[in-house]
Amino acid sequence: MLNYLPHGLIGLLLAVIFSAAMSSTAGELNALASTSMVDFYKRLIRQEGSDAHNVLASKGFTLAWGLLALLFALTARQFENLIEYINIIGSLFYGTILGIFLVAFFLKRIRGNAVFYAALIAEAVVIAIHLWGTIEYLWYNFIGCGLVVLISALFELLSGTGKEAKL
Repeated sequence: MLNYLPHGLIGLLLAVIFSAAMSSTAGELNALASTSMVDFYKRLIRQEGSDAHNVLASKGFTLAWGLLALLFALTARQFENLIEYINIIGSLFYGTILGIFLVAFFLKRIRGNAVFYAALIAEAVVIAIHLWGTIEYLWYNFIGCGLVVLISALFELLSGTGKEAKL
């Protein structure tokens, strides 16, 4: 490309590519900040605030989301490929989520509190295994799902009435 195009056009192409990338990134960060402001901050933390305060808080959310994206990019560099990194992160949570759905669909006698506490315990165990264990990350799904089902059934057996939960 350097041999076939004039230098000014090459610079213009690079500027267009960077501009498109920065535009996409700015749109994503502002959408995340706007969602954080409307759904969390204004609803849960400060319902009534001045426009100046809301703009300042929105800028803070934009900065926080940008730093989170930067942290994600810096940690992703330490893995051989991005697909492995995404699979590791997903495996930390997918098994627990699958266990919650399996209990909800197939074990109607187990109530929400038992499933909630079982999910918290299962997630803590899966994260502990990830940090200190030697098990491959693809097993985290099976472990998390099994723990949610078993622990929630045990909690319901020890504390529940045994009646089918009302929806």
